[in-house]
Amino acid sequence: MTDWIGRSNVLDALDSRSRERLAGLHSVKLHPGKVLFRHGDEVTGFVLVVSGRVDVYMTGPTGREILLYSITPGETCVQTTLGLLGEEDYSAEAVAETAIEIVIIPKPMFMDLLGSSTAFRRIIFHAFASRLQSIMQVLERVAFIKVEERLAAILLERLDDRGLVHNTHQELATAIGSVREVVSRRLELFGKKGLIILERRNIRITNQSGLMRLIA
Repeated sequence: MTDWIGRSNVLDALDSRSRERLAGLHSVKLHPGKVLFRHGDEVTGFVLVVSGRVDVYMTGPTGREILLYSITPGETCVQTTLGLLGEEDYSAEAVAETAIEIVIIPKPMFMDLLGSSTAFRRIIFHAFASRLQSIMQVLERVAFIKVEERLAAILLERLDDRGLVHNTHQELATAIGSVREVVSRRLELFGKKGLIILERRNIRITNQSGLMRLIA
């Protein structure tokens, strides 16, 4: 598919010459669960997400995971940018959370566009700065915000129109930078307070306003 560039809103401000060069690249569609890169992999190109969502995780020595950020259309991957500019391998893992469509700009083309196109350079560094800010917010939440507040916030964020959250305790723990055992205990406490009902495959939110009051 070569029409991806018109659907990639991150490139809206790109100059026509650079758009023509990028239009020659083809997008690929991948299924949920597909790993785009792992810790230690070489960075060979710049990843653009045209549709869907990619989650980027970091794993500690004990095996504990934390969700660093998600990449959706219009956003970029700071891991990829750092790898290309600093010539370092990936230090995290990226997994397709949904069905995705992506385009990979080869490293030589990326570096050439970065040096020759002011518009492309501005897009990349603006997106890079925004992504670093979001990572700082993750660190702030993990360091200074109580688990109860972080858990209540992620439940409300992932709530669907039927009042359900379709995540395991481990997935929620990864998203808020905690561990499954801690999240399970907090969810049980939320249940006793009448805020949620723990079902077999879902978490049913029964008191949204009560969860909101937990968020500072």
